[in-house]
Amino acid sequence: MSTEQQCLEGDPWPFLDDNGAELVARYFDPTGGFSGGQFEHFCGGGDAPECQDAFTAADLLSVTLLDVMVPGLAAISILGELGPRLNGHLGAIPADRDLWDVPLSDVEVDSEADMLWYDLVALKGIAWVTAAKLMARKRPRLIPVYDSVVHDALSPSDGNFWLALRGELGDAGLRQRLTEMRSEAVVTEDISLLRVLDAAVWMRNRRSSAHQLPFVACPRHHRNP
Repeated sequence: MSTEQQCLEGDPWPFLDDNGAELVARYFDPTGGFSGGQFEHFCGGGDAPECQDAFTAADLLSVTLLDVMVPGLAAISILGELGPRLNGHLGAIPADRDLWDVPLSDVEVDSEADMLWYDLVALKGIAWVTAAKLMARKRPRLIPVYDSVVHDALSPSDGNFWLALRGELGDAGLRQRLTEMRSEAVVTEDISLLRVLDAAVWMRNRRSSAHQLPFVACPRHHRNP
């Protein structure tokens, strides 16, 4: 299968029914008890023009809203000596484009996004889940939040999640349904369609998934080591 043809192993459509819209509404409701619903807006957002091309302390704190944390030494590296390298990759990644609308070269193997992901997971204490959430904070329209709940529900263990999701979102009908769900849930339009899908999947599977059990191997966003 070519990279252009990759699709998710799991079917996203069952998560996009009326109940899915209700769950998305609960997730993003500030009174609903889910801190992750405030992830995008925390401290003005990670993709605000004044900070979109550099990791900040607010970005590192924001991922705690999604139940992960950046260890102290990794935080020092990200904000210190490793900052120029990471921010160089980040600045080369489009900030105003959607995953399904960018050239393949922006998200494929050896792209700037790919290199940034690998630099992050190379830091001690930064697992694949944390790296995905840090990148989603900075590029919410392009990089999906990806954790083991979503992994279990949608993605093959040895697949490229970014490319597979990009392939699925090439379906205008799927994008239209996610747009409708965002409206039905009364969620602001600055919440990306990637996050609408993430919330719908996570809310439906958060209790039944094996996400609380650690993986023996780190499932890459695109390939095995």
